[in-house]
Amino acid sequence: MTKDRLFEKDTRIQKILAAAGFGSRRQCEELLEQGRVEVNGTAAKLGSKVNPLEYQITVDGQKLKKSKPVYLALFKPKGYLCTNYDQQGRAKTIDIVPESFGRLFLIGRLDKDSEGLILLTNDGTLSERLTHPKYGVAKVYRVQVAGEFKPEEAKQLRQGVHLAEGFAKAERVTIKRQHKQSTILDITLAEGMNREVRRLLARMGHKVMMLIRIAVGPVKIGKLMPGEWRQLTPNEVDQLYAAGARSSTVGTKSGGKRRVVSG
Repeated sequence: MTKDRLFEKDTRIQKILAAAGFGSRRQCEELLEQGRVEVNGTAAKLGSKVNPLEYQITVDGQKLKKSKPVYLALFKPKGYLCTNYDQQGRAKTIDIVPESFGRLFLIGRLDKDSEGLILLTNDGTLSERLTHPKYGVAKVYRVQVAGEFKPEEAKQLRQGVHLAEGFAKAERVTIKRQHKQSTILDITLAEGMNREVRRLLARMGHKVMMLIRIAVGPVKIGKLMPGEWRQLTPNEVDQLYAAGARSSTVGTKSGGKRRVVSG
């Protein structure tokens, strides 16, 4: 069943073209506007939805190759950017995996100073499930903060604090180890804002010394080392789809808005 999920629902044609490597979403829109894309021999319209498993798509008369679903877990090293393009030529997470996989979506972005689990796929449906605000799939972070972190502070994080964009909170906070000058925490977020972990802890008066994402939904970083990657198992893909479905139901019932987390 997993093998068909890449196109399990009709998708906007410019998104299909981008996933197949025909350029950015805007460049693919230009191909459509120029009349260079056909579906079953008829010029395709911008914004139209098709299923590549059922329709023949051509660009300048060249048949679009059907992409094989790709699902990867990668340990992003510190110092790498989570972007497909960088004009300054800085190290990018996407460059770690072989180009033979084709164009991939990065799921669960991390800032340059953070490290840990990143998922990559060419499955637009799963990418949306794991990144769209309404789904809010849980992510777990292992964090080392300066100073002693007290149980009452963990309680405050679970209750929530106000940030510039609005109210934010952690789903779970576990104090793992207490050192003389620092504390190791596990923090779970099901909704979030840009660099939310760091900003939440800053509000509590703690500087983040280390931040590693160790899980995205049911997928754990496991034995991966920085710069290493592996393919997800079919069971892990099924579990990710199930996690997205459950989170969507919870988000709908609560009525709250969710935002994409970036550690």
